[in-house]
Amino acid sequence: MINFQNTLRLLGMPVLWMGIVQFVFGLLSLFLFRDHVSTQFFYPSLLMMMASLVISWLFRKSKLSQVTFRDALLFSTFTWILVGILGGIPIKLVTGVNFSDATFESISALSTAGATILSGLDDMPASFLLYRQFLQWMGGLGVVIFVVAVLPMLNVGGMRLLKAETPGPIKDEKLSPRISKTAHYLWGVYVVITLACALAYYLAGMSAYDAIAHSFSTVSTGGFSTHDASMWQFQSHLMLMISNVFMLLGAINFGLHFRIFRIGWRGVRLYFDDEESRVFLIVVACLSLMLGLYLYGEARYESVWVSLSFAAFHVVSFITSTGFGAADLSSWPAATGLFLVFCAYLGGCSGSTAGGNKIIRDIITFKIIRRQLHQLIHPSAMLPIRYQDKVVSNDVTQAVMAFMSLAALTTGVFTLLMMMTGLDFWSAFTAVVACINVLGPGFGEVGSNFQPVSDTGIWFLNAAMILGRLEYFTVLALFMPHFWRW
Repeated sequence: MINFQNTLRLLGMPVLWMGIVQFVFGLLSLFLFRDHVSTQFFYPSLLMMMASLVISWLFRKSKLSQVTFRDALLFSTFTWILVGILGGIPIKLVTGVNFSDATFESISALSTAGATILSGLDDMPASFLLYRQFLQWMGGLGVVIFVVAVLPMLNVGGMRLLKAETPGPIKDEKLSPRISKTAHYLWGVYVVITLACALAYYLAGMSAYDAIAHSFSTVSTGGFSTHDASMWQFQSHLMLMISNVFMLLGAINFGLHFRIFRIGWRGVRLYFDDEESRVFLIVVACLSLMLGLYLYGEARYESVWVSLSFAAFHVVSFITSTGFGAADLSSWPAATGLFLVFCAYLGGCSGSTAGGNKIIRDIITFKIIRRQLHQLIHPSAMLPIRYQDKVVSNDVTQAVMAFMSLAALTTGVFTLLMMMTGLDFWSAFTAVVACINVLGPGFGEVGSNFQPVSDTGIWFLNAAMILGRLEYFTVLALFMPHFWRW
């Protein structure tokens, strides 16, 4: 049974938060950057805060302690839609783009997709660019988790909300018996890694502004930049190496980070003891080496080192779904485009800010295929699938295969829809890959930005980003007739 009053009262919280965020950036514009766009933040922020107060008053009698899992699914989906629309209001007011494009930019930021319809970033107001970066950082671990962290009133229904929002097929592990503590721990780790990233960028030569701005989009694996040239604005392979490290940290399970932080440096071995992170790091190393040697063999770069540096950066950028750019990918051999698309679908680790299928699903899928091949040779053998030396239950394997099938089917459907809007196959396919895997950059007509996409196509891609960010089932469950039955 769905309690619509609970859901509506809960939705007042992200409205309030978006209002506060935009008010803060109005203050930054007015007093720090003095870039004359403060009113574009102040007006919508005040309206949002007033709307939140009205919602809270109208539904003050609803009981948040009675949040059901259906409420959580509804809240999760509508939170992303609502904050995406609200976050786009300053984007429209500052840049003058239409409503569809502004919403796309906002949802892209909050979902950490990093796809953009903007160009000429170097000439835009500093407060506005930092606002885009912060939206990605805020969306990194999820607006829903953030609401749980700062509003302890959701303790009772909190695990349902976290479970509906947290990526990955195995969601019942708790870092703490109380969900509010769990969310605080995750955000604590998130903040520490972000500060370390900003410091590393600053010491490597970025300005304090760029260091903070790029740390937001690196750790969140978002990929927005304050420059059109993205990370190659700084023309430094050291910057690319630093970015690689923190993109990888953003793409590894934050629960694992927390356990390692609690143990200290001795706990670093846990990255290799954990099957998912171990496979992830090995896959990244192998794919980077393969691409680097291929680029060198094709004489794209003069030295092996430069080839490996650019290859590693783009493999990490795509597999973590960050989407930062450095090299001119249009000048690379044609095969590299499909190679990087493959990396995007592999994805990062579960419980991280990364998108894609997630490595844990890739591992289980590979083991299912291997078991089926062995079963052909030994039909009577009992061949359980193991992960971390534990037998994986049938419901998990079925969920993984359902997810993989749905990912392929959804990609096909959205690609056809995008082709119907006028894009060629390669552009349509990579645009969908970029959005459904919350990756960012595409190829073909969308290689530079998404300006060539029609308004209809933009809304298809908005839906793809939300589907990808909430991993399909959370959203698609709302379209089941049984979901709405009392």
